[in-house]
Amino acid sequence: MNFFFPMLGSCFALTCLVSAQVSVELTLEQDQYLAGESVPVGVRITNFSGQTLHFGKDRDWLHFTIEGRDNYIVPSSGEVPVQGEFVVESSGVATRRVDVAPYFALSKPGRYLVTAAVKLKEWEKELVSKPKPLDVIAGTKLWEQEIGVPDTAGHAPEVRKYALQQAIHLKQMKLYVRVTDQSESRIIRVFPIGPLISFSSPEHQIDQSSNLHVLYQTGAKSFNYSVITPDGQLLVRETYEYTDTRPGLRVDRQGRIFIRGGARRVSSDDLPMAAEPSANDAQTAKP
Repeated sequence: MNFFFPMLGSCFALTCLVSAQVSVELTLEQDQYLAGESVPVGVRITNFSGQTLHFGKDRDWLHFTIEGRDNYIVPSSGEVPVQGEFVVESSGVATRRVDVAPYFALSKPGRYLVTAAVKLKEWEKELVSKPKPLDVIAGTKLWEQEIGVPDTAGHAPEVRKYALQQAIHLKQMKLYVRVTDQSESRIIRVFPIGPLISFSSPEHQIDQSSNLHVLYQTGAKSFNYSVITPDGQLLVRETYEYTDTRPGLRVDRQGRIFIRGGARRVSSDDLPMAAEPSANDAQTAKP
């Protein structure tokens, strides 16, 4: 027993020394997420060890753990993949961002703690970050619709479901689009399309290619127009202003969806539309 405690003390001192020289910190873009929304986690590695550190050659160099209430460990469907090798020079900082949501069951509202463990292969040591808290919130469903996804091979169409949800984040109401399979057991994508004023009643139409068109009010005279595919891809984002008339969604005789009324205001975050009509019908058409 006389030799055990000095060895234990040496190991503890080495661990403290490594922690002082190399640190791991987690960052989040926000602290609240809707159930099913992407949760990009930044893993920031700071190196003051005096030597270059290498990461990514071994797939298991990074491991995440998410804990819920009462020490509940959230089940994982597999390791979160981090592609590519990289180095962190001495006195350098590197950050790798990965979406942990697809690999953990974060479907229930509540507070969670995310922790990352980083392996230092050169020193055969592992560093663990401080837990980073995040809240999963429940949104209010405003509308939902099942749609068939066109199949070019002539098979029966796959059925998916669109939903519009609203939720308050940092005291601001936001409108979210949720795309799932028919049973809602598989979440394809959940993401916010913009701020939403309390009295806004979003308009929605589905075009001939099963794309979802949404027009809703974001301010006293401003409106957001977005087009989303059945795969959860945002195709179009435009801003319209209330002028002598209010902008609204309309459908022409060919079944194309367009904006009537108001005036478009070009914005830096607009998504461009194709110059010519395409099969996805994701253009504002003129009657």
